[in-house]
Amino acid sequence: MMKIANKTNRANYRGCLVGGAVGDAKGYNVRENGKDLISDNTQMTSFTTDGLIWADNRAANKGVYAYIPCLFYSYQKWYYTQTGSLADKNYSFILKGEILDWEELFARRGHGMTSMKALGGSIHNKFGTIKNRVNNNKGCGSVMRVAPIGLYFHHNEKSAFRIGCESAALTHGHIDAILASGFFSYLISGIVQGGEVKDVAMEGLAYLKDKEGYENCYAKIKQAILLSSDSIKTTDAMREIGEGLAAEEAIAIALYLAIKFKNDFEGAIVTSSKFDGSKDNIGSICGNIMGTYLGDYEIPYKWIQKLELADLIFYGADRILDTVEHGIQSVNEVVMHEIDLG
Repeated sequence: MMKIANKTNRANYRGCLVGGAVGDAKGYNVRENGKDLISDNTQMTSFTTDGLIWADNRAANKGVYAYIPCLFYSYQKWYYTQTGSLADKNYSFILKGEILDWEELFARRGHGMTSMKALGGSIHNKFGTIKNRVNNNKGCGSVMRVAPIGLYFHHNEKSAFRIGCESAALTHGHIDAILASGFFSYLISGIVQGGEVKDVAMEGLAYLKDKEGYENCYAKIKQAILLSSDSIKTTDAMREIGEGLAAEEAIAIALYLAIKFKNDFEGAIVTSSKFDGSKDNIGSICGNIMGTYLGDYEIPYKWIQKLELADLIFYGADRILDTVEHGIQSVNEVVMHEIDLG
């Protein structure tokens, strides 16, 4: 894969997360007090950032990595913000950390019912894994939140893929949801390393093909890449891929737009926001991809000005960048069993 300049910098990390938030808000299309509101897509993405930083800090202090447990308990924080209660009384230790100081995150947004049900039922420190599935759901709620994983594992697409898959399995058990999330994490990681979107996607497809149950996810993503070179009308191509409610459809449509529009962030997001499918999820994922590739300076400033919680999103991107510049990312000792996260 031919690479251009490495994108491990503030502009591209910010571009990834604020791009996703802008795409989410445009698709969600709810305004309040002069702000374009974010949905649960951006909320959960923020809690993914929280979980990764928590895991990295914990590793620095205790010498053991626990990405998936930390992500699980960060998603339990999100569950708390949405319900006002804990899934398990023994999870009270999660009620700390600066992310819970952002009162706006406590607003109930979107549906996210699969994630809500899975998290609410994950008690006694037990959570969904690839081997022990919590359900057979393949909704896009699994994939729309994982972009920070690709940023964090900027040095290794395979590590990003692995953690992306395992994070999806916390709430979504269908193989399509799991693999789509791994692919998306891989894609963001490869773009950060300087790869062209289409080139990284092709490499990700080749990697995906080695995984059990890859067929449907692989077919959708390949279809999107092929359609991006076709003369078919954009909206017709999007409909041909699907509605975007399923995880593999959401990543495929978003990827199609990112390749088709390449250097036109505004054009891609406007197109996604007018789609008659799952526009907030598609916009969120597409915004993550294009924001990573182009940087935040290519995102219309007027959109950022009106974006709810833009300060939190920028802050989260900066925190991840600071972590990857000074942290010690590794997946050599990922702990998947019950642990004390105190």
